[in-house]
Amino acid sequence: MSAASREHVSTESGTTAQETQPNVDSSGESVAESEASSGELPLDQVFEILKNQRRREVLAYLRESETEVTLGEVAEHIAAIENDTTVDAISSSERKRVYVGLYQCHLPKMDDMNIVSFNQNRGRIELAENAAQLEPFIEQDDAEPRAWYQYYAGIALGSAVLFGATQVAGIATALTSSLILVGLVVAITACAGAHNYTTRTDDE
Repeated sequence: MSAASREHVSTESGTTAQETQPNVDSSGESVAESEASSGELPLDQVFEILKNQRRREVLAYLRESETEVTLGEVAEHIAAIENDTTVDAISSSERKRVYVGLYQCHLPKMDDMNIVSFNQNRGRIELAENAAQLEPFIEQDDAEPRAWYQYYAGIALGSAVLFGATQVAGIATALTSSLILVGLVVAITACAGAHNYTTRTDDE
């Protein structure tokens, strides 16, 4: 093979190798991976994160802290909210329940979406790049958690008032009492179902 031919082959080979080499930035991460990690989240993923009360509390706590925090601090804060008490008054089991849920489920999911940066070995958390995309969907004044005991108390009070009214009116027949009882059972069952559904959603 002539020198000119060898030079031509070498040039083509070098071009091919250069074209097939992945485009890598200075940190060693491919440009495609970098773009994927910083890309805009689909709305279904945004709503998937925000539908859970604990994940919303994590974001709210990190926004207020404006710095890196520990998993223990976040778990204590959320446990106090869920049990309507203070951080000093929560029990170890209440804290552990939230801690495990955050560690095993919620924080890894948020970390995968680049919403938070979660260092599992050190137990450190901070907001990541995609957290800003959730801001428009988060109400600054989050509604207070549902006080389910008030719902049950309201049902019981309403039933008592209705039963008292029938007594005063002198229409306390067996049929009326049965209707009040059926209505009470249906109302409590519906309330209990809603309570259970909300609790399961918050644990997802």
